[in-house]
Amino acid sequence: MTISDWQAHCLLTTAQMAAADRAAIAAGTPGIDLMEAAGAAVAREIRLRWRPRPAATLCGPGNNGGDGFVIARLLLESGWPVSVLHAPHPERLRGDARTAFDRWAAAAGAGGRPAGPAETVEWSPGALDRAELIVDALFGAGLTRPVAGAPAELLVRAAERRQEGGVPVVAVDVPSGVDGDSGACLGPVAPADLTVTFFRAKPGHYLLPGREKCGALAVRDIGIPDTVLDAIAPQIAINAPALWRHALRPPAPEDHKYTRGHVLVVAGEMPGASALAARAAARAGAGMVTVGWFSDDDAAVRPFLNARLPAAILRRNLGETKDLARLCRERRVRTILAGQGFGRGAGRRKKLAEIARISLDCILDADAVFPDVFIADGQSGPSDAGTVLTPHAGEFERIAGAGDEGASKVERTRRAAAETGGTIVHKGYDTVIAAPDGRAAIGANALPCLASAGTGDVLAGIVAGLRTQGMPPFEAACAAVWCHAESARLCGPGLLADDLPDRLPEALSAAFGRTPAR
Repeated sequence: MTISDWQAHCLLTTAQMAAADRAAIAAGTPGIDLMEAAGAAVAREIRLRWRPRPAATLCGPGNNGGDGFVIARLLLESGWPVSVLHAPHPERLRGDARTAFDRWAAAAGAGGRPAGPAETVEWSPGALDRAELIVDALFGAGLTRPVAGAPAELLVRAAERRQEGGVPVVAVDVPSGVDGDSGACLGPVAPADLTVTFFRAKPGHYLLPGREKCGALAVRDIGIPDTVLDAIAPQIAINAPALWRHALRPPAPEDHKYTRGHVLVVAGEMPGASALAARAAARAGAGMVTVGWFSDDDAAVRPFLNARLPAAILRRNLGETKDLARLCRERRVRTILAGQGFGRGAGRRKKLAEIARISLDCILDADAVFPDVFIADGQSGPSDAGTVLTPHAGEFERIAGAGDEGASKVERTRRAAAETGGTIVHKGYDTVIAAPDGRAAIGANALPCLASAGTGDVLAGIVAGLRTQGMPPFEAACAAVWCHAESARLCGPGLLADDLPDRLPEALSAAFGRTPAR
């Protein structure tokens, strides 16, 4: 991956976006030109999707409201009837927002307009009753307090008009009330059918609940040069193949099963979870996959795995935990996956802790995501940076706590990765992958149908299959999350976790730009 690949997919926090604006202005682009370009981008997106109709633009007291004045003026000039609902005392506007308001006022007062009447009034929910399209330009992504008072009443009425009358809502930057960094909703929010943001998207566009409030997301250029990102050095990105496809070594003619990597999946009380993970690791390209279990589980695990696993996946009684390191050396195991369906008793967690300390790449899932698994000799964290943890929200809280109030999912996951020293896949519809060095990616292609039993076991298996082929932890985790979701898309509605591994070859082909064999 090149720096430009990362920058092309990066997300900017609200502070970083403000820095990008300042850098562009310092380099010679007037702020009003950026505002005009932003307003023009939104107006263009509106005209592409809807025929002219009475539009109401809600304008706040800052630069987001300035964008709204530009949008209203350009729609008016395109033949749309437009109303502007602005904050009290527009004469108090300053800077570029005041310039944008004056230009709107001049256009609204000009004779010979091609559209119907233009209206300029203070915030009034009743004025929305005549609108057939609503533009939400009240507050941008940097809002730090809950929306209240008249703006809150406007948003409530806009949401009612959308729900009851099918009136589309277009949000400028973010739907007002959505925190651009965390996706949290600060007070009432009018869900948007379309959100138009500028230069780069923000984490809040992809993190729940904000993600569900944005509707379709359009990211548009407004003249900020990409060079401003060099100084900003963003560390968060949307998870996309361009970030990690370079990191997987393609099969070579001289390869054999051991050069492609040997994965050991350790089974426990629920061997079905391990069977799913093993199939996923094999389908992800591991050269060899073994499912092993300890002697005290033999009677329950062996018959199940013998009946359910493909012949290509090996089965093995591992004996006792003290024998495991030697066996891994002898069988040239490169990656261990443990925790899925293993059991949560104290004795089970002790075994998992011993597994986590073996000097191999470890993928720790489910029952392995307990604090005492990561504590040895007073030291917290995995034994090395090759460890990947794949917790869902409840499991994540076991190792990271309930979290700081106001901290985003990205911030919490990055902090946990730094503290544990491992790469963390914090699962969910808005999965966050974080590396100990501060890099983070947000999954954008998940499907709600993945919220079913066993799909997490498949994801852990994909991570293991990619890690054992030599992909670095962060890249392997990102690739696994993307391919997992793409496999679900290929399955379609009604998928079972069992269906996902067999669609992995197609997903990998799509990710790495290959054509599947016919």
